[in-house]
Amino acid sequence: MGVVCLFAGALVFARPILRGIGSLYIQDGPPVTADIVVVLAGDYSGERILKGAELTREGFAPLLLADSSDSMYGSTESELAIAYAIQKGYSQERFVSANWIAHSTVEEAKAAIAELRRRHVHRVIVVTSLWHTGRSGRIFRRLAPEMDFHMVGADDPEWHNGNWWTDRQGKKTFFLEGVKTIADYLGI
Repeated sequence: MGVVCLFAGALVFARPILRGIGSLYIQDGPPVTADIVVVLAGDYSGERILKGAELTREGFAPLLLADSSDSMYGSTESELAIAYAIQKGYSQERFVSANWIAHSTVEEAKAAIAELRRRHVHRVIVVTSLWHTGRSGRIFRRLAPEMDFHMVGADDPEWHNGNWWTDRQGKKTFFLEGVKTIADYLGI
């Protein structure tokens, strides 16, 4: 009987516990009026760029800087993301494409911050996947403490609205973000 109760209890409490563990990665806030929106690279579903474009359309910032992580088929990720947003009805004049290649969030932040400083920006909305908001926010704030960064999370089909454990991709996303978060804390 004790084993049955333990098993039943595990089933009842597992979901909230797993959701709570996943929420440790999240540092998502409401959008604020800012000088610019920076959309981080690494989203192949288009959720990040569309979230950032919506924020500019709603008047939270006049301009969106689309970050780039790699070049694909002769185009940077930022060029492809902007083209996707324009195809979805967003105005082209609100977008600026990053002209750098970055292979980590730290590299992205360093390149973006250099551009933000060149533009004399003070308040920034950073859009990334919901599960990536905590680590990326810490990185941006550490590298540019003079700027005011506000993290806004975009939906991610692999995060399953916080139910990351429901399929293999969600579990991989959770695991890899955990490893990257630990590596960032350790400075490696």
